[in-house]
Amino acid sequence: MKKVAVLMGSDSDLPIVEKGISVLAEYGVPYEVHVYSAHRTPAECAEFVKSAEKSGVGVIIAAAGMAAHLAGAVAANTVLPVIGIPVSSKNTGGMDALLATVQMPSGIPVATVAIDGAANAAHLAAEIIALGEPDLRAKLIAAREAGREKVLAKNLAIEEKFNG
Repeated sequence: MKKVAVLMGSDSDLPIVEKGISVLAEYGVPYEVHVYSAHRTPAECAEFVKSAEKSGVGVIIAAAGMAAHLAGAVAANTVLPVIGIPVSSKNTGGMDALLATVQMPSGIPVATVAIDGAANAAHLAAEIIALGEPDLRAKLIAAREAGREKVLAKNLAIEEKFNG
């Protein structure tokens, strides 16, 4: 199975990123985690990204706040799918990171999830990996069904309480 590379611009992003890592672990998707800054370690970041496919990476998740150029810098150096996680900040709540992550030039796409949306980034990465992994696809389908059943149970409880 291809693995997911999870990159963050700073170790301060780890509490957000860990939510995605736990989703990957839950599905049994192999992953590796690194701190690379688009601004402070650009050469090392580019070197990692350029060799990622050869090392078995199938999807890259890149989380960064503030200037949030990491996902774009990653996407500029690979044709692997890149998923950007804009990370919130005190000053702007993450809107600056969201705009920096989502506004990419034509031909250099970054799939962007919600601010601090690491769990959805991991779900999307798992769905991409599952294109070639029937067992993983079955796990994703089962998780969707479990979510459906959970909502229906909550609905039943509300209906019983309010609808007599």
